[in-house]
Amino acid sequence: MNLAAVDIGSNAVRLLLCNVVKSNGGHAIKKSELLRVPLRLGNDSFSKGHLTPTTISKLHDTLTAFKLLMKVNEVVDYRICATSALRDATNNKEIVKKIKKDVGLQIEIIDGKTEAKTIVSNRIAESMDHRKSYLYIDVGGGSTELTLFSKNKPVASKSLNIGTLRILYETDTKEEWEKLDQWLNKHCSKLNSLTAIGSGGNINKIYKMSRLKSGELLSVRKLKEMHNHLKELTLSERIQIFGLKPDRADVIVPASKIFLTITNKTGIKQIFVPQFGLSDGIVHELYEKNKKKYKALIK
Repeated sequence: MNLAAVDIGSNAVRLLLCNVVKSNGGHAIKKSELLRVPLRLGNDSFSKGHLTPTTISKLHDTLTAFKLLMKVNEVVDYRICATSALRDATNNKEIVKKIKKDVGLQIEIIDGKTEAKTIVSNRIAESMDHRKSYLYIDVGGGSTELTLFSKNKPVASKSLNIGTLRILYETDTKEEWEKLDQWLNKHCSKLNSLTAIGSGGNINKIYKMSRLKSGELLSVRKLKEMHNHLKELTLSERIQIFGLKPDRADVIVPASKIFLTITNKTGIKQIFVPQFGLSDGIVHELYEKNKKKYKALIK
């Protein structure tokens, strides 16, 4: 049985196709395909306040293609979530209505708290030591989602309008950075041996560039070294030396800046990078919500 998730982010639009199969008396969700289209909605939303007709047309075509892929893969259910860029666009209701009418797909614009909850729903607790505290950090193009875990349970969360594209376009505000500082002081200042769990395309890429073994922790010292090195390179040098895509090369430094700001304020020394994100969480929630309905379809 196949399920699909679409993540309409600020820097890209992603389609995740998963196959749910029987496994050891239960079930297992296996990734079968992940497609990323570098459609940067945040380019319009964070600089103009709305999406232009050209960008809307590209989103229309992207989702039309995704619908066809879902059809040929015999997807039985899907969920499409849009985050910061579409959330902030003044014409978002018009866009959602147009996509529903023209493409036949329903877009759900989710708030920051829902985004954070969906991301961490992806069985994140299985990766944790119940004796330790963890700060989950998801850095996107338009927002940063934080969730503090203690004894394997979420105890506090925060969504902030601090993202890589906002920094790139200089639309991040002093007030949001102050909110970040206040939240970290309130919830993390008294915690010892706090470990970060990093999420998002940029930290995933940095982890791969670090050539660490799967499951090995990324040290903040190593992250800082890479940040300083990347910062000194031009965009073309980042592309040539590290093989980065153009739409990754310009946001990877702002992303590492956000991670370093948070780790410096909290004293975090290591980051666990499980390499999953919103689309993984969407599929997990979709299955958990409807597993009784799906039971007869799983082979």
